[in-house]
Amino acid sequence: MQTQHNRNATALATLRIIVGIFFVLFGEYKVFGTEFTLHGGFEESIRGFLAQGAYPWMAPVLQHAVLPHARLCAFLIAYGELLIGLGLVFGVLTRAASLFGMLLMMLRWLSAGFPGPHVALWRYFGASLDWSVFAACFAAFLIGEPEARWSLAMWWRERQKPSSG
Repeated sequence: MQTQHNRNATALATLRIIVGIFFVLFGEYKVFGTEFTLHGGFEESIRGFLAQGAYPWMAPVLQHAVLPHARLCAFLIAYGELLIGLGLVFGVLTRAASLFGMLLMMLRWLSAGFPGPHVALWRYFGASLDWSVFAACFAAFLIGEPEARWSLAMWWRERQKPSSG
Protein backbone atom coordinates (compact mmCIF):
# COMPACT_ATOMS: atom_id res chain seq x y z
CA MET A 1 0.00 0.00 0.00
CA GLN A 2 2.87 2.38 0.71
CA THR A 3 4.14 2.03 -2.89
CA GLN A 4 0.68 2.86 -4.23
CA HIS A 5 0.46 5.92 -1.96
CA ASN A 6 3.87 7.08 -3.14
CA ARG A 7 2.89 6.66 -6.79
CA ASN A 8 -0.34 8.60 -6.22
CA ALA A 9 1.50 11.36 -4.38
CA THR A 10 4.06 11.53 -7.18
CA ALA A 11 1.35 11.65 -9.84
CA LEU A 12 -0.57 14.42 -8.06
CA ALA A 13 2.62 16.40 -7.42
CA THR A 14 3.60 16.08 -11.09
CA LEU A 15 0.19 17.30 -12.19
CA ARG A 16 0.33 20.12 -9.62
CA ILE A 17 3.70 21.32 -10.92
CA ILE A 18 2.69 21.08 -14.61
CA VAL A 19 -0.53 23.05 -14.02
CA GLY A 20 1.49 25.51 -11.94
CA ILE A 21 3.95 26.06 -14.79
CA PHE A 22 1.05 26.84 -17.13
CA PHE A 23 -0.29 29.44 -14.69
CA VAL A 24 3.14 30.96 -14.10
CA LEU A 25 3.40 31.39 -17.87
CA PHE A 26 -0.17 32.76 -18.12
CA GLY A 27 0.52 35.30 -15.36
CA GLU A 28 4.12 36.12 -16.19
CA TYR A 29 3.51 37.78 -19.55
CA LYS A 30 0.57 39.71 -18.09
CA VAL A 31 2.45 40.92 -15.02
CA PHE A 32 5.79 41.73 -16.66
CA GLY A 33 4.34 43.02 -19.93
CA THR A 34 1.92 45.91 -20.17
CA GLU A 35 -0.30 44.94 -23.10
CA PHE A 36 -2.83 42.98 -21.01
CA THR A 37 -2.99 45.28 -17.98
CA LEU A 38 -2.27 48.80 -19.22
CA HIS A 39 -2.82 48.85 -22.97
CA GLY A 40 -6.25 47.33 -23.51
CA GLY A 41 -5.50 43.63 -23.78
CA PHE A 42 -7.93 42.73 -21.03
CA GLU A 43 -10.68 44.97 -22.39
CA GLU A 44 -10.16 43.45 -25.84
CA SER A 45 -10.59 39.96 -24.34
CA ILE A 46 -13.81 40.95 -22.58
CA ARG A 47 -15.21 42.55 -25.73
CA GLY A 48 -14.29 39.36 -27.59
CA PHE A 49 -16.12 37.26 -25.00
CA LEU A 50 -19.18 39.46 -25.45
CA ALA A 51 -19.02 39.26 -29.26
CA GLN A 52 -18.43 35.48 -29.33
CA GLY A 53 -21.04 34.71 -26.73
CA ALA A 54 -21.04 34.92 -22.99
CA TYR A 55 -23.84 33.27 -21.08
CA PRO A 56 -26.80 35.70 -21.45
CA TRP A 57 -27.02 36.51 -17.74
CA MET A 58 -23.23 37.02 -17.60
CA ALA A 59 -23.09 39.61 -20.42
CA PRO A 60 -24.51 42.45 -18.29
CA VAL A 61 -21.99 41.64 -15.55
CA LEU A 62 -19.15 41.89 -18.06
CA GLN A 63 -20.53 45.11 -19.57
CA HIS A 64 -21.53 46.93 -16.40
CA ALA A 65 -19.27 45.57 -13.67
CA VAL A 66 -16.09 44.31 -15.32
CA LEU A 67 -15.48 46.71 -18.21
CA PRO A 68 -15.87 49.89 -16.10
CA HIS A 69 -13.17 48.49 -13.79
CA ALA A 70 -11.13 46.81 -16.49
CA ARG A 71 -7.69 47.92 -15.32
CA LEU A 72 -8.29 46.70 -11.75
CA CYS A 73 -9.69 43.39 -13.03
CA ALA A 74 -6.74 42.99 -15.41
CA PHE A 75 -4.24 43.40 -12.58
CA LEU A 76 -6.21 41.03 -10.33
CA ILE A 77 -6.22 38.37 -13.03
CA ALA A 78 -2.56 38.88 -13.95
CA TYR A 79 -1.26 38.67 -10.40
CA GLY A 80 -3.82 36.03 -9.49
CA GLU A 81 -2.64 33.72 -12.28
CA LEU A 82 0.99 34.27 -11.33
CA LEU A 83 0.33 33.59 -7.64
CA ILE A 84 -1.78 30.51 -8.41
CA GLY A 85 1.06 29.20 -10.53
CA LEU A 86 3.77 29.90 -7.98
CA GLY A 87 1.69 28.33 -5.21
CA LEU A 88 1.26 25.17 -7.25
CA VAL A 89 4.85 24.94 -8.49
CA PHE A 90 6.32 25.37 -5.03
CA GLY A 91 3.59 23.48 -3.20
CA VAL A 92 2.62 26.31 -0.87
CA LEU A 93 -1.01 27.16 -0.10
CA THR A 94 -2.05 24.81 -2.89
CA ARG A 95 -5.62 24.45 -1.68
CA ALA A 96 -6.08 28.23 -1.59
CA ALA A 97 -4.45 28.51 -5.03
CA SER A 98 -6.72 25.74 -6.30
CA LEU A 99 -9.83 27.39 -4.91
CA PHE A 100 -8.98 30.67 -6.64
CA GLY A 101 -7.99 28.76 -9.78
CA MET A 102 -11.34 26.99 -9.79
CA LEU A 103 -13.13 30.33 -9.38
CA LEU A 104 -11.13 31.87 -12.22
CA MET A 105 -11.88 28.93 -14.52
CA MET A 106 -15.60 29.13 -13.72
CA LEU A 107 -15.64 32.87 -14.46
CA ARG A 108 -13.88 32.34 -17.77
CA TRP A 109 -16.23 29.52 -18.74
CA LEU A 110 -19.28 31.67 -17.98
CA SER A 111 -17.75 34.62 -19.81
CA ALA A 112 -16.71 32.84 -23.00
CA GLY A 113 -18.15 29.35 -23.09
CA PHE A 114 -21.73 29.85 -24.26
CA PRO A 115 -22.28 27.80 -27.44
CA GLY A 116 -25.74 29.22 -28.12
CA PRO A 117 -29.27 28.81 -26.81
CA HIS A 118 -30.47 25.88 -28.96
CA VAL A 119 -27.55 23.45 -29.12
CA ALA A 120 -27.12 19.91 -27.88
CA LEU A 121 -26.11 19.52 -24.24
CA TRP A 122 -22.72 18.05 -25.13
CA ARG A 123 -21.75 21.29 -26.91
CA TYR A 124 -21.88 23.15 -23.58
CA PHE A 125 -19.19 20.80 -22.31
CA GLY A 126 -17.22 21.04 -25.54
CA ALA A 127 -17.28 24.84 -25.35
CA SER A 128 -15.84 24.67 -21.84
CA LEU A 129 -12.78 22.49 -22.56
CA ASP A 130 -10.36 25.42 -22.36
CA TRP A 131 -11.36 25.88 -18.73
CA SER A 132 -12.95 22.66 -17.50
CA VAL A 133 -9.76 20.60 -17.78
CA PHE A 134 -7.92 23.01 -15.49
CA ALA A 135 -10.97 23.15 -13.20
CA ALA A 136 -10.83 19.34 -12.92
CA CYS A 137 -7.15 19.56 -11.96
CA PHE A 138 -7.95 22.17 -9.31
CA ALA A 139 -10.70 19.89 -7.99
CA ALA A 140 -8.17 17.06 -7.67
CA PHE A 141 -5.85 19.37 -5.73
CA LEU A 142 -8.69 20.37 -3.41
CA ILE A 143 -9.69 16.74 -2.79
CA GLY A 144 -6.26 15.13 -2.63
CA GLU A 145 -3.04 15.90 -0.81
CA PRO A 146 -1.23 18.03 -3.38
CA GLU A 147 1.57 19.01 -1.01
CA ALA A 148 2.45 15.42 -0.01
CA ARG A 149 5.44 15.33 -2.35
CA TRP A 150 7.85 17.86 -3.83
CA SER A 151 6.52 20.85 -1.93
CA LEU A 152 7.99 23.54 0.27
CA ALA A 153 5.05 23.07 2.64
CA MET A 154 6.00 19.43 3.26
CA TRP A 155 9.68 20.33 3.55
CA TRP A 156 8.78 23.00 6.14
CA ARG A 157 6.59 20.59 8.14
CA GLU A 158 9.36 18.00 8.18
CA ARG A 159 11.84 20.58 9.48
CA GLN A 160 9.47 21.58 12.29
CA LYS A 161 9.15 18.04 13.65
CA PRO A 162 11.14 17.51 16.84
CA SER A 163 14.16 15.28 16.36
CA SER A 164 14.02 11.88 17.98
CA GLY A 165 17.56 11.94 19.22
